Amino acid sequence: MEENPPIMRRSALAAVAAIGSVSLLLAGCSKADDNKNSDDTKSAGANAATKDVVNASTTKGGTVTYDLSDVPDSFDPGNTYYAYMYNFSRLYARPLMTFTPAAGSKGNTLVPDLAASKGVSSDGGKTWTYKLRSGLKYQDGTAITSKDVKYAVERSNFARDVLSLGPNYFQQFLDGGDKYKGPYKDKSAEGLKSIETPDDTTVVFHLNTAFQEFDYLVAAPQTAPVPQAKDTGVDYVKSIVSSGSYQFQSYEDGKQAVLVRNKNWDPKTDPLRKQYPDKIVVNLKVNPETIDKDVIAGDAIDLGGTGVQASTQAQVLTDTAKKANTDNTYGGRLVYMAINTKVKPFDNIACRKAVQYAIDKVSVQTAEGGPIRGDIASTVLPPDIPGYAKSDVYATAGNKGDAAKSKDQLKACGKTAINTNITARSDRPQEIDAATAIIASLKKVGINATLKQYPSGKYFTDYAGVPKFTEKQNVGLIMMQWGADWPSGYGFLQQILNGAAIGDSGNTNLSQYDSKTVNDLLAKAIGTEDTTERNTIYTQIDKQAMDDAVLVPLTYFKVLLARPKYATNLVSTAAFSGQYDYLNIGTTKK
Repeated sequence: MEENPPIMRRSALAAVAAIGSVSLLLAGCSKADDNKNSDDTKSAGANAATKDVVNASTTKGGTVTYDLSDVPDSFDPGNTYYAYMYNFSRLYARPLMTFTPAAGSKGNTLVPDLAASKGVSSDGGKTWTYKLRSGLKYQDGTAITSKDVKYAVERSNFARDVLSLGPNYFQQFLDGGDKYKGPYKDKSAEGLKSIETPDDTTVVFHLNTAFQEFDYLVAAPQTAPVPQAKDTGVDYVKSIVSSGSYQFQSYEDGKQAVLVRNKNWDPKTDPLRKQYPDKIVVNLKVNPETIDKDVIAGDAIDLGGTGVQASTQAQVLTDTAKKANTDNTYGGRLVYMAINTKVKPFDNIACRKAVQYAIDKVSVQTAEGGPIRGDIASTVLPPDIPGYAKSDVYATAGNKGDAAKSKDQLKACGKTAINTNITARSDRPQEIDAATAIIASLKKVGINATLKQYPSGKYFTDYAGVPKFTEKQNVGLIMMQWGADWPSGYGFLQQILNGAAIGDSGNTNLSQYDSKTVNDLLAKAIGTEDTTERNTIYTQIDKQAMDDAVLVPLTYFKVLLARPKYATNLVSTAAFSGQYDYLNIGTTKK
């Protein structure tokens, strides 16, 4: 899923790079002092939330505030693809499965949510059956049924002209999914035949191929129930009907969202959520510097999981007390630049290889904040995703690029110079800085790239994720950061390398890579029962994509989070790319 990378200031990059090698101390769990509201609260230690719960507390009350530098793609659980929204949306939208709130890799543990148990597989992995928990209700007290889950999948995957922002796994893998027109066009009561609801608590998915990781797929918010009678298409975001522990009290587009306790949520039907705060406030389009100040003051949580800015990073890593309130970790994330294979001359592999050799990755790493924000990358799969194997197809001395090899590839593709455009998100200075470093590297070999900036909230719907736009605007290079949809090679690779994932809008296969070899290997992998064999196939896919030079791995991203001192039940989870798990965060501040 698409990630929200940390925002940094260019002025502090030199200091950050020098500090980047500072190692952070490890610490265990801690318990909040629920009777105090003091600025002198003892820290649990650096990286404590990557190991266990920090400020564990069962105290209820107060308001938990989140800040976000832009707007999310959507609060609609069926129309979102940002990792932080997969995380946050669980407060009001319960998928069939989810991840347990736990620190580090323990957070990757898959557990039933709306479902009473994990899926029952039959027909060699082509049929999956789920039973819902009993007594489930929406915020208005009406019963949640299996038909609502069926409808949620139909609207989120088969109405791409209306809801285009989420992934289209179900459209690809449900039997007959290529022919179904979606619930807004198909007015029949039956809907998609390959999703059956024999009774109000049973939903059965019939796939066109074996899918051994299907329990992970139904952990997506696209399986969170939606009552068809209350659905208003793209405007559903204004009146979302909650199935979780909180519901929307108000929503002002581009300004703020306020959630309050859902009185019809029953803890007997939900062993995961605890409903600690009275209210949850999300402030939108907050200045990044203000976010850092709010977080350090204990007044807010960084919703995007972006981590601190460069200037703040320098402060927290040189101040022992502040450093003790940070969490620095990997999260299955890759910062990379997609090379658009449909924009000339990058339809020529030699031209793509020229880009690969030209880039000084050390300069990019410095732009991102130094080694503490990520190791230099050379593969599609990060080291903490199954299927990773160390490799460097386009190795250069010191990772600083090789102008001679780049120019040789330019000559091989019949070019002495290339003029193209590179995109980055306008509200993300770090991404802009990284793109600027790349532009400088490319210029040395005769590849002239002009930076085009677009807002992150529309990056995929209107710009970088719209193939016709990129082709018309000569966008050959696209900045990107990606995290696994679930912790496997398939969960990482499918939506960025499979030709079937290419969409007219909301596209995340930004290279428009459509390789029969890779497509077939992905299909083979997901139908393979043996985990070791599956992981071997993921390694092969990684190698093929790198051989085809369709993207440039830049860094294996690490997040550096500052812990708000009043927040309770903080765990940095691998399930959401190192972000804090938002399900049960409370506050000691009243």
